Amino acid sequence: MIKVERLLIASHIKPWAVASDAEKLDPKNGFVLSPLYDKLFDRGFMTFTEDRKIMLSNWISPMNKKRLGVEDGQFIQLLPLDDARQKFMKFHRSSVFKG
Repeated sequence: MIKVERLLIASHIKPWAVASDAEKLDPKNGFVLSPLYDKLFDRGFMTFTEDRKIMLSNWISPMNKKRLGVEDGQFIQLLPLDDARQKFMKFHRSSVFKG
């Protein structure tokens, strides 16, 4: 929902380090996220469910979840989750997310 592009980061769903050359360049292997969401997502402390809800890792304490202002189960309506991104998200949930 942030409209200032300078405040956003292109974030890979399947990390660059483990992606094939084709996956690295695939525009469906990414989201545009705020720096906070990017850091949580990239480090595996947050992922998204198939129905566009935030899932936070249990590695983050309840106190820090409050401090971050990110809600577990929050629906992100504008998250682009087409079939191609769902494939990358399966990898993220199983191999990156610290569930």
